[in-house]
Amino acid sequence: MRARAFPAGSALILAAATLVAGCQDRAVEPARPAAQVKIQTVALMDYAPTVALTGEIKARFQAELSFRVSGRITERLVDIGSHVVAGQVLARLDPSEQQADLAAAQASVKAAEGQVRQASSAFERQKTLLGQGFTTRREHDQAEAALRTAQGSLDAARAQLGTAEEALSYTTLKAGADGIITARMAEIGQIAQAAQAMFTLAQDGPRDAVFQVQQAAFFRQPEAADITITLVGDPTVRASGTVREISPTVDLRTGTVRVILTVANTPDAMTLGAPVVGSARLKGRRAAILPWGALTSDGGRPAVFVVDPATRIASLRPVTVLAYETGTVILSSGLSAGDLVVTDGLKLLRPDEAVAIAENSPSGAGQ
Repeated sequence: MRARAFPAGSALILAAATLVAGCQDRAVEPARPAAQVKIQTVALMDYAPTVALTGEIKARFQAELSFRVSGRITERLVDIGSHVVAGQVLARLDPSEQQADLAAAQASVKAAEGQVRQASSAFERQKTLLGQGFTTRREHDQAEAALRTAQGSLDAARAQLGTAEEALSYTTLKAGADGIITARMAEIGQIAQAAQAMFTLAQDGPRDAVFQVQQAAFFRQPEAADITITLVGDPTVRASGTVREISPTVDLRTGTVRVILTVANTPDAMTLGAPVVGSARLKGRRAAILPWGALTSDGGRPAVFVVDPATRIASLRPVTVLAYETGTVILSSGLSAGDLVVTDGLKLLRPDEAVAIAENSPSGAGQ
């Protein structure tokens, strides 16, 4: 079957008809409607948030108490929470070994005293005989030397007696100051080693509030040096605190820094270990507060869409985020008072695109 041939001009006519049809299709294609968005007028304001952290009340001075000799614990007279006074007995060790040492030292002293008496009598006799010419100078000097040796032995024995008496006294553990027992590691029958902690004593007197603070909190300064401290169980119990110590190291486990506050005139309700809240108002900074939905990204950097009031064209503008809060974002730079920022409808919005502003858009931010 032979293909039908068309005249050469027919091809040109067919191409022109196709082009005209395409133009007609594009002419009837509807234009994309302007994106419907909500906007908010930027109003710069002083952003001064209040930071609140939870801590606990601790004693300014705290010590671990231990025996100064080793032995078996025979008595434990206090427990955690007990209030003790200076000199009060907390626990005792079996004193049998120390008592034996004391008895031996006392016997040594008595023997040395007998030697001194004997040497003293011999010396006095030689002294008398020398005056009468019935002895020699050599025998006199030997008696004097023997007396001095006996006196030295007596002094050494008395020193050993004193050491034995102190060792016996060390079998009794006493409180060094008034305070509260906050920890106990002693049990009856336990073999305690010398210098092994038996009790922890929180001394009466000044109280501190101890907090574990995130590093980010140190980047901004509070308005005032005084920090308000309130009791968690009863916020009406309040006190004022000032920073006394900031740890130079970061806790590797929690990533926090220990901060100790001196609590002035600590209320009675703020007992040891009581949970408290420390709150401080940070210094204010000029910032724009917008709903979190206004924030988008421009090449991985925070940005917002700003609408030109004359052309109704929305363009991306980089911003700096100062802080995030529930439902809002605080911007420290990138915006000026009076800017129109898109807060809703920006999901499908493209840069430099015309927008239609909803009638119920807010008139200001932070007002």
